[in-house]
Amino acid sequence: MYGCEAWTISKQTQKKLEATEMWFLRRMLRISWTAKKTNDTVLEEAHTTRLLISKIRKRQATFFGHVMRREKLEKSCNNRNVGRKTQ
Repeated sequence: MYGCEAWTISKQTQKKLEATEMWFLRRMLRISWTAKKTNDTVLEEAHTTRLLISKIRKRQATFFGHVMRREKLEKSCNNRNVGRKTQ
């Protein structure tokens, strides 16, 4: 998940990430992929919910806030009056 702040997540990418998350949970619980268990059943057994997409969205929002604050700082540092510096 390193660098997920800059990802562009389409619906197709979101489905792939959710499928990967479920695959990880099935591997941790040692549930075979041929076993006829729904994703909801696997989530109940793991006592969890789907967290990956929400964590990515939260990190993206945090990064966006960081970038917005940084831009204001750069603008204030670079804006100067024309002419000599005053002491």
